[in-house]
Amino acid sequence: MSTAIRSITTYVDETLTEGGRPVEPAARVAVVLAVLTNPWAGQGFVTELGPTIDEVAPDLGKLLSDRVVTALGAPVEAYGKAAIVGLDGEIEHGSGLIHTLKFGNHFRDAAKASTLLPAVEKRAPAGTVFDIPLKHVTDATIRSHHQSVEVRVPDAPRGEEIIVGLAAAAQGRPQARLASLASEQ
Repeated sequence: MSTAIRSITTYVDETLTEGGRPVEPAARVAVVLAVLTNPWAGQGFVTELGPTIDEVAPDLGKLLSDRVVTALGAPVEAYGKAAIVGLDGEIEHGSGLIHTLKFGNHFRDAAKASTLLPAVEKRAPAGTVFDIPLKHVTDATIRSHHQSVEVRVPDAPRGEEIIVGLAAAAQGRPQARLASLASEQ
């Protein structure tokens, strides 16, 4: 990979009770965030992002998908991705890295997924809190799996960095009880 990774942060959250009731088994969500040097930093406006995307995105997608699946420790039922670009970069830099099959297909394959991998991308200063949206891996209409996970890296992204992350859940929301989408059609 042509860009340096400064840090990797892994979060695992287990919800044991919701609404005053036990959640059994515990609802488990994992997130892995890589803080990397923006590969286009200091180059001014770069017209053609493709060559660098082709060089960076595949290895980054493989690294993060392997780590988030391992951290989850269960089959992935819901998933999402994120790119948060430091203030000296462009949102397109983050979008370029995560909105390519060369990045996302590693996670789709690991999760045995067929649906669109939902995403958030924005430009923000270090320490910004952001929500990664999650959807079911094979049926985006399953409402119980429409959820998000809130994360942040206190010292990132610095101006010339990008945070790229993946999130995975082993189930839908704890105590989900909304009617299926089909009930309204």
